[in-house]
Order: sequence, then structure tokens, then C-alpha cells
Amino acid sequence: MKRVLLTLAALAALGLVGAVAVVWLGLYNVSARVGHLPGVSWVLHTTFQNSARLRAPPQEEVPPLDDPALIALGEMHYATACTPCHAAPGETASATMRAMLPQPPQIEEAVQSWRATELHWIVENGIKMSGMPAWPSAGRDDEVWSIVAYLHAVKRGAITAPPPRVQPIEAPQAYCESCHGRIEAHVPRLDIQDEAYLADALRDYLDGTRPSGIMAQAASAVPPDALPVLARHFAGPARGDTSPLPDQTDHPGAALALRGTDQVPACIACHGPGRERDRARMPRLAGQDEAFLAAQLRLWRDGVRTGSPLMEAAARRLEGDQIEALAAWYASLEP
Repeated sequence: MKRVLLTLAALAALGLVGAVAVVWLGLYNVSARVGHLPGVSWVLHTTFQNSARLRAPPQEEVPPLDDPALIALGEMHYATACTPCHAAPGETASATMRAMLPQPPQIEEAVQSWRATELHWIVENGIKMSGMPAWPSAGRDDEVWSIVAYLHAVKRGAITAPPPRVQPIEAPQAYCESCHGRIEAHVPRLDIQDEAYLADALRDYLDGTRPSGIMAQAASAVPPDALPVLARHFAGPARGDTSPLPDQTDHPGAALALRGTDQVPACIACHGPGRERDRARMPRLAGQDEAFLAAQLRLWRDGVRTGSPLMEAAARRLEGDQIEALAAWYASLEP
């Protein structure tokens, strides 16, 4: 028994000496030119594959991936956030990217062996020690599905050409218009909002106060001094919210919006129509995109979006069907 303990102690001492040599003396060569020791790459990649497949979300959470608007939204984000590493369909990665270790796979190759749920986990969480970042905003798995929809379209051969590219530094207005005004769903209308509200929203996206991986990328890509100019350009004309209440009061979402419940205040009290809003940070909702409204209400309900105790308390009490009804009713109204 004594001999066994001495042997274990000797092995532990040798392991400690080896660790000191590798870590403190810098004997392990971390150069990307040298690469890993034999077998290490296989171990790391196999671990990555099994980890992603184990943690992927369930299939029932997958939205319709053939939604053209969802694909278009993912395409425009991919154009600026992802092409530097993975290139675009039909393109070759740059020499700099090909020199990385591990080398980011070209996009057609990267999507082939993954299911949609696994792609979602990879895009949302990123991969340690690979250069693959996590999604910029936690809790925005709804945005991640747009990227997955685009990648799924690439995988099935529906997209074979690079996405349209607009340089955010050189043409910030055209860069924003590549989504706002071009994509028919999942993207908010800006022309129904005040300039002050849009300016506040852009600042919140830029500093992370308002969570959105897509908008954090967009707001950080344009020149900082362009943000107030963009808010002025995209905002609608200054106007009050004293338009008459809509006649469509038999809609499932109308009662909740117009009268509220014992626990949920009437939405029109802050967001109109028919009431004068008292703060620019309260957006107009009439005529807004239905999918965007539903997504925002779910973010408030789930505690992902914060900053308004009133909205947090109200949304926390909303059921899924109430969220859908509210979003549908407001979207059906004239702006």
C-alpha cells in the first residue's frame, strides 16, 4: 500500500512539474502555424459536435424557416456580422480567415451536417477557443432564428449568391433601409414613431440597455454621429395621438387594449390611439408590425427587456394568446 501511495505521489509531482513547464515556462507552442498535437483537433471537434447536439432546443420551438421575411432579416445581419469569417454563398473566405486555427468553414460547408435546432444553439452560444462569438444579446433566441432561417435556405440550395451589401460607414441611411422598408415582417415600422423615441432607442441598442443582437450590431456599425441624423430621417412627422378610437372593438385584442383587466392596464392609456401620450419613450403601436409587437411583448413578459416597471408588471401577467391577440389588433389599425 505504501508503494502505491509513493507511486501516486511521484506521478502527481511529475504532473505538477509538467504543468509548470507548460503554463509558467511557456514551453507549449500556442502558434496557429504549428497546430494542435496529433488527436487534439479530433477530440476538440467531437466534443463541440456532441455538446451542441446535447443542448440544442427541442424541435417544437422551430418557427417556419421558409418565412421569406425571416430569411431576409437573417441574410442582412449575416452580410455584415458573419461574412468576414464564413464568407457568403458563392464566395471564398479571405486569406486571413483561412490562416485561423481552427479555420472558420465556408458557409455552405458549415451548415451541411447540422440540424436547425443545432445551428440555433451554435449561433446563440458561440464556441469557446474558436473565434465564434455568442449572440450579442442574451435572451434573444427569437432573433437567432432569423439567422437559422437564412442558413437553412443556404443548406437546401435556395440561396447561392452573396447577400446585398451596404457599407454602414459610407452609407448609414441605405444600410438601415436594407431592413427597414425592405423586409415585410419581423422588422418594426419607424415612420410611426417620434424622432425623440427613435434617438433614445438607438442609444439604448448601442449601450446594450435594450437587448437586440441585430440592432446592437447595426447601431455599432454606423458612425456614432449618424445616430441622431438617422432618427430624424426615419421618424414620422410630429403629431399628437388624439385620433378617434377605432371602431373595431369586437377583435379579441380590443378589449384588453381598450379596457384592460384587473391586473393589466389598458394599453391605449400609454400607447394610444385616442390618447395623448405624455412621454416620448412610449412608442405608438397602431399600425406596427404584428410579429415585432408579439416578440417585444414576450421579451417584456419573460424579463429579457426591462427598464419600465409598468410594462414589466403588465406583460408579466399576459398569456400567450393575449399577446398574439394584442399584436394582431394593433397591427390591424391605421397608423
